[in-house]
Amino acid sequence: MPLKPEAQAIVDAASAAFPKLGTEVLDATEARRMLAARPAAPIDPIPVGRVEELSVPGPAGAPEVRVRVYRPDSIDALPVVMFCHGGGFTICGLDSHDQLCRTLADGAGAVVVSVDYRQAPEHRFPAAADDAYAVLCWIAENADAFGGDPRRIAVAGDSSGGNLAAVTSLMARDRNGPGISGQALIYPMLDPARDTVSYRENARGYFVTDDHLRWYWEQYLGPDGDEDNPYAAPPRTADLTDLPPAHIVTAEFDPLRDEGEAYGERLRASGVETEVIRYDGQFHGFVSMADQLADAKAACAEICSALRRFLGVAR
Repeated sequence: MPLKPEAQAIVDAASAAFPKLGTEVLDATEARRMLAARPAAPIDPIPVGRVEELSVPGPAGAPEVRVRVYRPDSIDALPVVMFCHGGGFTICGLDSHDQLCRTLADGAGAVVVSVDYRQAPEHRFPAAADDAYAVLCWIAENADAFGGDPRRIAVAGDSSGGNLAAVTSLMARDRNGPGISGQALIYPMLDPARDTVSYRENARGYFVTDDHLRWYWEQYLGPDGDEDNPYAAPPRTADLTDLPPAHIVTAEFDPLRDEGEAYGERLRASGVETEVIRYDGQFHGFVSMADQLADAKAACAEICSALRRFLGVAR
């Protein structure tokens, strides 16, 4: 099937608004300026009990990491979801994913900690991954201070943030903690090889292109980057056993479709409880548009259901 009509309208508008992002624009600062200059769409923020920003310890020798904490109203200790935003490791931030984090906090009945990790190319791999893992450790050590339950922690992220969620799951396994109850990977950006069928089928015409993704990987890894490092590219991991259960979302018209689905198959083959849901007729980034797309609402509901299951939240 082609893109659904409402999805096609969004892709057309986004492509017209940012015709050069990631292709002719080869400077990350300029890309961020272009995004910041676009008028924000009017939106009613989903209410949550409390939202606050904190600075938490970063990796050894690195700056503190800013986080935004969303806590639903509750007198009980709530499970915690660490969320990493997308943007090719290079653009976007806490504000671009504010509504999605509110959706997850409300729908999963959990505290959501959104991570403002260091971005490329100013801070190349492994800076973002190290920041995410440092925040995970901080959550496990300090959850009681913000009404969280350190025994129930999940990780989530979209696109490059999905990469970071997968990577923190690997790091936590390899470094003997903290314990993670589940991982929600939303069209994750996992493999710099960019050699799947979905890359060839969806290289152009669906807003996020092969050129965008090539550029993002170049910013993140740099000219001498180690693309075989599993903490940069999780599919390069030889052993996927003993990882937390996974919920993976993919979109039909997304260059990243096949690598997300292949990662899910490898997790299953390694004995990890995994579900992969493909949304036909949709494009990379659709989940953040629940106010415009029925499929995005459905995907958010499925993600929240998976997180509740991972975290033992009754609903």
